[in-house]
Amino acid sequence: MKVAGVDEAGKGAVLGSLFVAGVSIDSSALKYLERMGLKDSKVLSPKRREFLSKRIEKVCAVQLQEVTAEQIDELRAILTMNDIVVKGHAQSLRRLKPDVAFVDAADVNESRFSKRVMEESGTENVIAEHKADLNHAIVSAASIIAKVRRDSSIKTLQSSLGVDIGSGYPSDARTITFLKNWLDERGDFPPGTRRSWKTAQNLLAATLKDSKSDKQ
Repeated sequence: MKVAGVDEAGKGAVLGSLFVAGVSIDSSALKYLERMGLKDSKVLSPKRREFLSKRIEKVCAVQLQEVTAEQIDELRAILTMNDIVVKGHAQSLRRLKPDVAFVDAADVNESRFSKRVMEESGTENVIAEHKADLNHAIVSAASIIAKVRRDSSIKTLQSSLGVDIGSGYPSDARTITFLKNWLDERGDFPPGTRRSWKTAQNLLAATLKDSKSDKQ
């Protein structure tokens, strides 16, 4: 029996892409993942995540999808962020074709998320749970793959911009400071910004207000 796990990284970020990772393995080999001591990617150091991601890729089939900030802005004109995540999970499962899948629920209602992913993917047995990345090694593996790719993407974006951009999340003071400074200096958002985000809209409104005040 083939078992799959799906998780994402970057859902709530104001900067950078969303990554959805799906991994699958034969149920008889799950013990190899469990012996790795996999955990939710957020509680592991970057170095440990990178080490584990390489081991995971050796024993699992991996499917990875990137949804850029620009694509997210376009999609959010017709979809919610949860809709986008559902479609990402479903696409991973369509490619992996597992017999059973465990997914990290991106909805307050676990059963609703499970049903939507099943309908979109055609996978008959999808188990959605909050904190699935803590309770199932197969989802922990997907979490690690997604997080490593997201971190790499943020490093690439930071290198191209030539300034510290932080983690890309609204809760990160370095990210907010970077966006404020960029807006003050250039009057527009840097590449990789999710313009549809409330955080971005509020920062832009504040910058425009300050600019008008300075001219008066």
